[in-house]
Amino acid sequence: MSTSFTLVKDCTTTLIPAGDTVILEKGTTVTVTQALGNSITVRTNLGLFRINENDISALGPEGKNLLKSDSQKSAEGPLNDEMIWTALRGCFDPEIPINIVDLGLIYDLDIADGTQGGKIVNVKMTLTAQGCGMGPVIAADAKAKIELLAGVESAEVSIVWEPIWNPRMISEAGRKELGLE
Repeated sequence: MSTSFTLVKDCTTTLIPAGDTVILEKGTTVTVTQALGNSITVRTNLGLFRINENDISALGPEGKNLLKSDSQKSAEGPLNDEMIWTALRGCFDPEIPINIVDLGLIYDLDIADGTQGGKIVNVKMTLTAQGCGMGPVIAADAKAKIELLAGVESAEVSIVWEPIWNPRMISEAGRKELGLE
């Protein structure tokens, strides 16, 4: 994908990979490099930036068509592991065009009984690099997607560093998507 836009209004973004909040000014030309999950990654002469779905209107009327509907269908039956894995497959690293599950970033998930009748979900995830400032952004995205699921009382997504991530952790589907197989 390589579509360019001129911002029609100031836009709050996240600088990749630092994770800092940056305002791109109206009139800035951006090139979309990735539109996955609920965000868009754009390149400018200043670097890479992530635009959340709430700020996509800065791209103008055509910008809203970049993201496919991200509405989660409520699965039938009680909350289970597969529902959570499916929700996590809707989260993407803003630099790598595969979801965090197939990228091999999710190490563990646990479902426990909550105190208010719902379930508490705990996820352990890692990042492709320890210095990546996008970790909190990706973890917050994962947490939000899990908490949209029926029956979830709360979710916690913790970033861990053991074992250290390496490219061999990418799933077969992820390897195919990246052209590694």
